[in-house]
Amino acid sequence: MAGLVLKDVSKLYPSGALALCKVNLEISDREFIAVVGSEKSGKTTLLRVIAGLDEVTSGQIIIDGKDVSDVPPKDRDVAMIFRNDTLYNSLNVYDNMAYGLRMRRAPQAAVDARVKAAAEILGLSDVLGRKPKTLTSSQRQCVALGRAIAREPKLYLLDDPIAGLDGKLKEQMRSVIVNLQARMNGTFIYATKNVNEALTMATRVVVMREGVVQQVDTPANLYDYPANVYVALLIGSPDINILGGATLEECEGGVALVYNGCKFALSEELAARIQNREEYIGTGRQVIAGIRPEDITFGEGLSAVVSATEEADGKLYAECALNEKTSLLALAPQGTQKGQGVTLRPDGGRICLFDGDTRLTILKRDGGYASTGYADADKCPMAYGEEEELKKSLKPLPAPAGKKKK
Repeated sequence: MAGLVLKDVSKLYPSGALALCKVNLEISDREFIAVVGSEKSGKTTLLRVIAGLDEVTSGQIIIDGKDVSDVPPKDRDVAMIFRNDTLYNSLNVYDNMAYGLRMRRAPQAAVDARVKAAAEILGLSDVLGRKPKTLTSSQRQCVALGRAIAREPKLYLLDDPIAGLDGKLKEQMRSVIVNLQARMNGTFIYATKNVNEALTMATRVVVMREGVVQQVDTPANLYDYPANVYVALLIGSPDINILGGATLEECEGGVALVYNGCKFALSEELAARIQNREEYIGTGRQVIAGIRPEDITFGEGLSAVVSATEEADGKLYAECALNEKTSLLALAPQGTQKGQGVTLRPDGGRICLFDGDTRLTILKRDGGYASTGYADADKCPMAYGEEEELKKSLKPLPAPAGKKKK
């Protein structure tokens, strides 16, 4: 297996469309990394340039200490599993799994041993003689995984491989992939738009937006210490409450967040984490606040009226109107009804604060932050607006004369 390093990797298409913008990433041997983001965030392109299926416009891709930026895909020793199984319907399961090894002219004894070992791991031993069309969706995806692990590549790249499966099958395949990674001691990079999948499967998560890496950290750190508003919105379900155009003011006993006539008291610990306090507190400078529904409880506090309720993952959430302009989604006791008068108590120690212009966090990390030791986690994302300026400065490079396609 092997580690992976990306240095300032950018990918621009001939049309000028930007897919990746100066991506820097360090992945250790045997890590399980997830890459998340909305549509057109660059997840699939990132995997394709690592595999060599797409060429980079600039930057370096280093696998196992070797720069492979200009190395053909077949020589990178990387396996990519797509969201569609891409099996050969004319071949049986055994031959599909053996295909990559035979293309590399592996001895038949090695082919047989590896295919049978992979089949046993994935529960495919009884279907090796069957054609793909006779298999279930999860079995076909297992065959695609089996074809990859039979090769024993340095890196496994998985592009949303279970996106098309139903709920129960999805859960089964998640377990299969996590157990497979542990059993193979492999380096896995798993791209998905399903944030919950990423948070429950990976040791670290790469958050991307329109080709730009926003934050790289553990699931817990992303949830508790989002680097900007985008990460706060993406990580967590249901979505975090976002209060734009708020201000911070001194109040009796400390600091309060003020929004549309409502005041939310901050804990002493949270107030102490505010960076450049003199620029924000009492100055009228706008901030963006984020309060997660699960950090708002019913109890003595702000008066509100329930305008709607919804069930999610066995929990009840209530949309609560504080006034005509302000509503908060809160975790509610079972039995809460629309139209009911309630009082809300946001946890003053669990509020996220971001600069109103840059949209970057203004809170320092505290002792609750679990350091990973990776430099990626300390990298500050670009301010809102800076990304667009950088993208405009990047231009596709002309292909060198006479260069052959790989």
